[in-house]
Amino acid sequence: MDMYAVPSPGIPGCPPGLEYLTTVDQLLIKQKVEVVEALVGFESNNKYEVRNVMGQNVFYAVEENDCLSRQCCGPLRPFNIHVLDNFGQEIISITRPLKCMSCFFPCCLQELEVQAPPGNTVGYVIQQWHPLSPKFIVANEHNEPVLKIHGPFCGWSCLPDVDFEILTMDEVSKIGKISKQWTGLLREAFTDADNFGIQFPMDLDVRMKAVMIGACFLIDFMFFETTN
Repeated sequence: MDMYAVPSPGIPGCPPGLEYLTTVDQLLIKQKVEVVEALVGFESNNKYEVRNVMGQNVFYAVEENDCLSRQCCGPLRPFNIHVLDNFGQEIISITRPLKCMSCFFPCCLQELEVQAPPGNTVGYVIQQWHPLSPKFIVANEHNEPVLKIHGPFCGWSCLPDVDFEILTMDEVSKIGKISKQWTGLLREAFTDADNFGIQFPMDLDVRMKAVMIGACFLIDFMFFETTN
């Protein structure tokens, strides 16, 4: 697999390891298919490749979890996802606590924290209660709302390609999207491995770009991580 050479560090205001994100406005996240999981249904830790538009691997992401949580909690499970560069250095840490998930209980909303590098919080993704459609707030390190993410009604089960729009706080401007992309009938039927695309402005704060990667993983677990 072709790999991207990470640029030299040292960009002012950019967390170490995120320099490459300053140069892109699109990313492709591909979940790796686990053969054992596809054949026998035994849930394993998710693994992802993060690529640029040329198909080069720029990051890898690995879920850290225990077997009991994976088998008993399924897609509701808490997780830590470690995002690594091509040299195996962890540059982003994503943490989701265990919470119930139901549109009927607004006190049990999903959230996750994104750190870059690990130990340095750069933002949060917080679910907003809505009876029909997925809605999220993207907040900075001070938990101040910065952006919104809105998904389609019933989109996670009714359409082959699903867009979650990234909006300004006033909901006037659409500045990007997180898209779940169709991967083919057999793969969709027998695995929960998904492909996602993320689009955001080139000049978006690099820390918010890192948070968008975390938002993509949360959306995957909430709406597409099913046992088939």
